[in-house]
Amino acid sequence: MMNVNLISDTVTKPTQGMMEAMFNAQVGDDVFKEDPSVNELEEKVANLFGMEKALFFPSGTMTNQTAIKILTNPGDQLICSKYAHVYNYEGGGVSFNSGVSCKLIDGDRGLFNFEDVLKSINPPDFYHSPKTSLVCIENTTNKGGGACWDIIELKKIKKICDENNLFFHLDGARIWNAFVKNKINFKEYGKLFDTISVCLSKGLGCPVGSLLLTSSQYFENALKIRKILGGGMRQSGYLAACGIYALDNNINRLKDDHLKAKEIESVLSKLDYIKKVEPVETNIVIFELDDKFSSSIFQNKLSEKGIEIISMGDNKLRVVTHLDYNQEQHEYFLECIDNIHYNF
Repeated sequence: MMNVNLISDTVTKPTQGMMEAMFNAQVGDDVFKEDPSVNELEEKVANLFGMEKALFFPSGTMTNQTAIKILTNPGDQLICSKYAHVYNYEGGGVSFNSGVSCKLIDGDRGLFNFEDVLKSINPPDFYHSPKTSLVCIENTTNKGGGACWDIIELKKIKKICDENNLFFHLDGARIWNAFVKNKINFKEYGKLFDTISVCLSKGLGCPVGSLLLTSSQYFENALKIRKILGGGMRQSGYLAACGIYALDNNINRLKDDHLKAKEIESVLSKLDYIKKVEPVETNIVIFELDDKFSSSIFQNKLSEKGIEIISMGDNKLRVVTHLDYNQEQHEYFLECIDNIHYNF
């Protein structure tokens, strides 16, 4: 029996090349901003997006929470999708850390348009409602099945933000996947957003790490909030070296993950026990079982074959392809899901 872990693209382990980069890293104390590898990574990512500053963090949750903290005041409200990571999967940090509430948009697959944003803004002179101060979008959408945002729509939303004095934050945990899918230059995002969070430990295969991109105006505040949240690390250049290696070697290979995800979508779409498969654009496949079948039973049947996937609730399941999911495992997984319905 083969072991296949498809619960997330965070389950990967460093490759030999990444381990060698880590072993050879030049390091210092990053809390004093004296780690050369961290400084190199931050400069590299800032230049990639055409933004003034980047700051290395332990996690994407911490980068998102820091962005929200520096762009809002307690009692404010941010606008995001009902599927947004900042709302669903960050432990209530929006309210705990920043005292901010969320206005949720019920859009398809975690996406929405500029008209949805416009309708969600509270009247600034109506003091009974929270002040709307920030719009957050996630690209690609996690709970939305890896969907990518249309850059034209993002520009329209940016215009609404400018006209209404709103900040604009991008949770770009999987922005690398969006780039491989639509080839939009990273600098295009840098022009639109006040802050951008990017993750190294998902599709790029690093063991740890995210970065927050921002302007020089907000950098010192971001550094302060990182300290308050406990995100200051010492010789973190060993981790930054993994990020530098990943940016140089692991972006273009994401197309292999996307191809495997499309092939999984194709097989699932033909099975009689599958009610719906969300359209696959990148490396995430979300599908819903027929009402007469239980997702927990289905997961158990896969687990018996050494295959692990994750539940999204409401009889929905998620598969995420990644660096450590090879062709042999892929063929085994496709064979298993193609035959498992005979056992229901």
